[in-house]
Amino acid sequence: MIEAFGESALVIVNLVNPKEKFFGVLSSLSAAGVTIRAINLDSFDDWVRQIARGDEPNIDLLTMFFPLFRVERIFLDEPSGAIRSYSQLFEGVVGKPLRQYLGLG
Repeated sequence: MIEAFGESALVIVNLVNPKEKFFGVLSSLSAAGVTIRAINLDSFDDWVRQIARGDEPNIDLLTMFFPLFRVERIFLDEPSGAIRSYSQLFEGVVGKPLRQYLGLG
C-alpha cells in the first residue's frame, strides 16, 4: 500500500474506459489494481437518503476490483476548503459517522 492510502481509507476512485467514479473503502492497492467496497457516485445521494429514511436497502456498497489500467486517479475523501468530503455529507444527512455505519470503528 502507498502511505496514506492504507486499508480502510475512504477514497474516491476515477476510472477510464468507461469513465466512472466510485466512493468507498479501500481494501487493497497493488500493481495489479484496486479493490474497494464502494458505490458509484451517481448513486451516492440516493444511497444516503435511503439510509436516512431507514428504508430497506436496495442500493449498497459492493466489493469491486478494478485493474490498474482503468484507474486514472485515487483521492482520499477529504474536505477541501468549504467543500465537504463525502463522509461529511453522509454524516450530515444520516446523523452518524460513515465509519460507524460501516462498522469500521
